[in-house]
Amino acid sequence: MKKPDTSSAMRELVTQIRAHIPFDELDDARVCSGSCIGCAKNLLEYLEQEIIHWEYSLARDETPSLGDINKLARSAKKIYKVLQLNKLV
Repeated sequence: MKKPDTSSAMRELVTQIRAHIPFDELDDARVCSGSCIGCAKNLLEYLEQEIIHWEYSLARDETPSLGDINKLARSAKKIYKVLQLNKLV
């Protein structure tokens, strides 16, 4: 089986992140209610900007490195864990 190139891998990662983290469903009132562990709002904004950056870069045929893919994957996992701790996913 052929391994995907880094552009395909990044597209797949972005698709998975968008599928598992409900950016549009989490409004400010829900994200910032009560006490929280980490600032979910800021983390979501950061992750969404990273995704938008990569969607734009991929559309311009820029090729991500394996390090870029790894960095985005690690960030997404950590942010997802914070969202779980705050009972947002």
